[in-house]
Amino acid sequence: MKDTLVLASASEIRSQMLHAAGVDHQPIPARVDEDALKASMVQADAMPRDIADALAEMKARKVSQKVPDALVLGCDQVLAHGGSVLSKPQSPEEACDQLARLRRATHQLLSAAVLYEDSEPVWRHVGVARLTMRAFSDAYRDDYVARNWESIRWSVGCYKIEEEGIRLFSNITGDHFTVQGLPLLELLSYLALRGTVQS
Repeated sequence: MKDTLVLASASEIRSQMLHAAGVDHQPIPARVDEDALKASMVQADAMPRDIADALAEMKARKVSQKVPDALVLGCDQVLAHGGSVLSKPQSPEEACDQLARLRRATHQLLSAAVLYEDSEPVWRHVGVARLTMRAFSDAYRDDYVARNWESIRWSVGCYKIEEEGIRLFSNITGDHFTVQGLPLLELLSYLALRGTVQS
């Protein structure tokens, strides 16, 4: 089973990105307490980049222990704004509050990816994107959340740029794939270098 790629996640968008890029993989979701680790790291004033990396590594390590002969990919994404790390909204009201905080401001999305093999890390990368939200009205924000809640409730920042969420932004600097939660170009470069994918 050497070089069988396992995605330690139930994320449909990450699986779709890998599939679209022609990368065969098997999803095996990692059962980990992400909230507890994130909370403890935030309390310890850890940098957002380190939080994203630690969450991705925790998932890769957990699944790698089950399939040590596979190449296991752990991923996570963190949103940093104004010295705070935001999490997925728990309610439409919380989504509206988060969007109000992000409006007219620039925030960072940090997408971490860690590869494990034989229960050891062999590669890691944290991609960074900077996104600026426009001055949308409260009425549009409320209508947007009401229309899109079932989709955006699973997304840090309460948006998906591949859907209506793109209308919230005036500027995006960084890789499209990083915004969607996976630094795909860097991952593909490493997989080609080691011969996992044809180059």
